[in-house]
Amino acid sequence: MKRWLSKAETALGNHSDRLNAINIFPVADGDTGTNLYLTVRAATEALGGRGNEAKAGPSNAALGESGAPVHGTVGQNDVGAVLAMAGQAAMEKARGNSGTLFSVFLCAAAEPLAGHTRLSSPLLAAALNRAQIRAWTALSDPVPGTMLSVIEAASRAASAVDSALNGDDSNHALGLALDAAVQAALEAVIRTESQLDALQAAKVVDAGGVGMLLILDCLRSAVLGEELQSELLDGLHGYDVQDPHIHTGMPDDDGVEVMCTINLSPLDAATLRQRLDQMGDSVIMSQLGHAADTDGRYRWRVHVHVKEEAPAVAVIRKLGEPTEISVSELAQARNVEVGDYNGHER
Repeated sequence: MKRWLSKAETALGNHSDRLNAINIFPVADGDTGTNLYLTVRAATEALGGRGNEAKAGPSNAALGESGAPVHGTVGQNDVGAVLAMAGQAAMEKARGNSGTLFSVFLCAAAEPLAGHTRLSSPLLAAALNRAQIRAWTALSDPVPGTMLSVIEAASRAASAVDSALNGDDSNHALGLALDAAVQAALEAVIRTESQLDALQAAKVVDAGGVGMLLILDCLRSAVLGEELQSELLDGLHGYDVQDPHIHTGMPDDDGVEVMCTINLSPLDAATLRQRLDQMGDSVIMSQLGHAADTDGRYRWRVHVHVKEEAPAVAVIRKLGEPTEISVSELAQARNVEVGDYNGHER
């Protein structure tokens, strides 16, 4: 799993420019590649440098009572524990829609893997299924033709292989499931162009979907010990090196992206989602961990696009005290480089 995330970090770093170039949905801000790269890097860094010093323990030992990651307490051989720690770190530092959804994917996928020391076809199917359900439900207004569709396609393919092989947990079955998941993800990426009017008009595929495809191929590569499929992205519309940066020709998007972490009761979380839905779009709310604090509140990661920062932050503050607030102007994200993107931290 560590090898997977390391490969994904490298692959996304190498492909960030082309992913940014075709990023026009939900806003044409040209930062999907950057956001995915920085989010995966946060996950990778959370697992680095612990070597043999990590203590063995159950997967939920990765999280403190507040739901925040606690480094050095995860069983090195527990696949679910490793991914849970990576997912929590990614969620805390997630960037943009794509980074937040990848973090949701990682946290959810870790749950069925808890307590297991190796990946198998049945576990892969369970992990992808949990991830696609959680990703679809994290968004207030989920849209087909995005990375959500790619995750769902991969999940269905892995489940079909697992069902056909009657739960075979051999390495051979796992290889077949991974092959099927990546192939289905590729086909889903190709379909994104026809599923969204903005992509069809620009003649490009969805950037977040391509990023998710790369991540899944990195998983296949890491588990099977094979090279990444260099031809995988050949022919994807808008993805050739000579293709222009589509997003630069789009009108500027007004507004800002607001992200934060906050402790909320279940009722307050539902209230916040409703109020943010009324104020803006691209609302994503995902719970961090499963443990409530002494007041019965849970940690949430919040993401929204709004016209103005102040009203959104005021609504959030009425329900709790947010931390790690970041506010980024959507129109300015286009000029960002992978090495220096930080948004506006407050």
